[in-house]
Amino acid sequence: MSKLKNVVVAFVVLSVFMVIPAFPQGNAGCKNGKFIGSYTLLDTFPDIWGDGSNIEHQLIQQLNLHSDGTVTEEFTGSFDTMLSLGLSTPSVGSWTCRTDGMLVVTQILAIYAPTTDAINHPLSVPAPPPVDLFLFQNNRTTYLLSVTNANTLTRIQARTRRYTPTEDPTDPTGGILGPLRTNVVVYTRLVASDADLLAP
Repeated sequence: MSKLKNVVVAFVVLSVFMVIPAFPQGNAGCKNGKFIGSYTLLDTFPDIWGDGSNIEHQLIQQLNLHSDGTVTEEFTGSFDTMLSLGLSTPSVGSWTCRTDGMLVVTQILAIYAPTTDAINHPLSVPAPPPVDLFLFQNNRTTYLLSVTNANTLTRIQARTRRYTPTEDPTDPTGGILGPLRTNVVVYTRLVASDADLLAP
């Protein structure tokens, strides 16, 4: 009887494993949880002043995915020439792992413009010198990313809703929905290393 019981148990266990869908070999997408961490994307702006001087700035997008389901993203170029062109706040939001192993990230940020902006001073010619910033719009952006490997996230889709200062950017159906962007953007994990500490 004991042998029969063991055979039945083994058959049940085997049946359970046969109906469980397998993850892709070597990469379960975001389901393995190993994507948590800090990722960077380098942006190069060859003519930061727009005057042909070709002064290059190496600017970084830093995407931080936290284990509690929150996400932040900062751009080191946000404060470059902010009184001439404006600036954006860090993006804050959340991530979720889809059943297909793809990572969905939704974030909100605010964009500020200088007080010389034509929207703020439509009748001023020339516009007064910039002395402050005002809220121009809020953006709610959603990314679709694949977990390419342990150190790489690849953004394959992005779409943004734009809200005026009088609209609620937490309304998922509000604002104006922009076009779907499908340009590929690759984020690389910032890997901790003690190499500099051990260097002579």
